Amino acid sequence: MAWQQLHLQCEKANVDLAEALLLEAGALSIALDDAGDQPLFEPLPGESPLWDEVILTGLFDATTDAGSRQAVEQLSHEIAAQVHATRIWLSAVDDKDWEREWMSNYHPIECANDLWIVPNWLTPPNPDATNIIMDPGLAFGTGYHATTRLCLDWLTEQDLTDKVVIDYGCGSGILGIAALLLGARQVYAVDIDPQAVLATNQNAERNHVNGRLQAFLPEEFSDYCAQNEVLPVDVLVANILAKPLISLAPYFATLVKTDSRIVLAGLIESQTEAVAAAYQPYFALDPKHAFTAQEDQHWQRLSGTFTG
Repeated sequence: MAWQQLHLQCEKANVDLAEALLLEAGALSIALDDAGDQPLFEPLPGESPLWDEVILTGLFDATTDAGSRQAVEQLSHEIAAQVHATRIWLSAVDDKDWEREWMSNYHPIECANDLWIVPNWLTPPNPDATNIIMDPGLAFGTGYHATTRLCLDWLTEQDLTDKVVIDYGCGSGILGIAALLLGARQVYAVDIDPQAVLATNQNAERNHVNGRLQAFLPEEFSDYCAQNEVLPVDVLVANILAKPLISLAPYFATLVKTDSRIVLAGLIESQTEAVAAAYQPYFALDPKHAFTAQEDQHWQRLSGTFTG
């Protein structure tokens, strides 16, 4: 046994105090979890909303005096009283090779039409398939989430030969990279997170398509478009969230050609109609415009054609 974990449940109003007390007592890290199965949808950039009831877990080094079970147990009662905790408990964690433990959770994924997503430390099961080599640890979009899979499946069904594609909300760059491997000529990837831009560039290089993929922050992309004749494009994919998708509808209409194809994802079932309504002034949605992920009936995508 190398680590002791102290778990305590309290109201969100007391979380800051609980975190400070745990760190002051020598916690090496603190994790926050939902105590009541309360969903939190679509925080704005920079926001970190909390659940009404939160479980904090402080990790202590059990080989030190401060991290011994006796010391952590005494600490738990002291902190619990100050933050009005409703539950407290301890657990032990064995020491492991955490890097290998993390890597063991990932495996190659077969998508539609012989497209595979392969973690970069593994050998592709089918070398002759279209293989996307990914680092799953850098940004959203590893292929394990239903919305990413929906977009990948849609891309495999399109004729992307010599097409120019925008991947808006690119995350890891997986959709733009897939488009290039499926025949696209050029991809412009955009994300509000600088880490996503970095991840996209690294994954593009890993898949030997970095010469045909350019990644930008939104302001950088707007400046680039103003200085270069890159618009309109043939295809747009956006796997983000309902609120930004709704607000971006008029802007997306300026990015694509008449009769261009789009796919929108990151929606829960109850949001589909609102997003569809925002795009109907600009795009003709497919008759069956809602597509549901087989592995999770909650997630949906929309696709359509720009009408100009």
